[in-house]
Amino acid sequence: MMAALMVPTALVYWLCLQAGPLAAFVCNVAVLYLTLGFRHYSHFFTSIQIALNAGDEASARSLLAEWTKLDTSSMDVTEISRVAVGRALITSHRNVFGVFFWFLMPFGPACAVMYRLAEYLARAWNEPEHMQSEVFGRFATRAFYWIDFIPARLTALAFAIVGNFEDAIYSWRNFAERWHDESVGIILSAGGGAMGVRLGAPQQDAANLSAVNAEDGELLGIEIRMPPGDESTARALQSTVALVWRALLLWMLLLLLLSAALWLG
Repeated sequence: MMAALMVPTALVYWLCLQAGPLAAFVCNVAVLYLTLGFRHYSHFFTSIQIALNAGDEASARSLLAEWTKLDTSSMDVTEISRVAVGRALITSHRNVFGVFFWFLMPFGPACAVMYRLAEYLARAWNEPEHMQSEVFGRFATRAFYWIDFIPARLTALAFAIVGNFEDAIYSWRNFAERWHDESVGIILSAGGGAMGVRLGAPQQDAANLSAVNAEDGELLGIEIRMPPGDESTARALQSTVALVWRALLLWMLLLLLLSAALWLG
C-alpha cells in the first residue's frame, strides 16, 4: 500500500523536476495541500471552544464525542477541555508537523505521502477493537512508531522552545511514560508543560505504582507526582491555538532558512 502511492508520487515529482523549478513548486504545493489535514478537524476544536466560552457544556460534549468517538456524557468542563486540548496537540502533530518533517526529506512529496499513509493505516487497522490483535494492526502500529520517532520529538521540542521550556522538558522527562503510546506521551507532556496545563488523568500515575502491603493493610510509601501546571479550563483551548501557531511559525522559519541555505549553496 505504501508503494502504490509513494512510487507514483515520486515519479511525478521527478518528472516535474525535469520540467523545471516552477513545475516542481506546483507539485510540492499540491501534495502539501492534500497531506496537511488539520483543516478537517480544526472546526471541531473551534466549535468546542465557542461552546465552552458560551457556557454550553452540552454542545461541547456532543461535539467532542463526534470528534473523538468517546463517551463524553459525564464529562465536566475540565475533562472536556483536557481531552480537546490533548486531541488538538496530537492532531496538529500528525497532520502538520510530522508531514513537514518528512516533506523536508529527499523526494519530499513522496515522503509526506508515506507519513500520512502510515498514520492512517496504524489508526484504521486498529479499529474496531478486535482488530488490535491482528497482524496488520500490530505491524502498522510498530512501523508508524519508527516513522514518527524523530518528528514526535521535534514537535515536543518545538512546543518547549515556544512555550515554558523548563516545565515542558521536566514534564517530558518525568511524565511521558504515563501514556501507553510513547510518542503521544512525549507530545502531550511537553505540550502541557509548555502551556502550564495538566494533560492526562492522575489515576494513570496511580495505576503504575506498587507498594508492599503492611500488617495493618495500609498502603505505605506512595506519593503520586503531578506534572507542573494547573487543571485544564476553557482558556486552555486558546492557549493551545497560540502554542500551535508559534510552533508552526518556528517550523516555517527553519524551512525558510534551510531553503535559503540550499539555494545559496
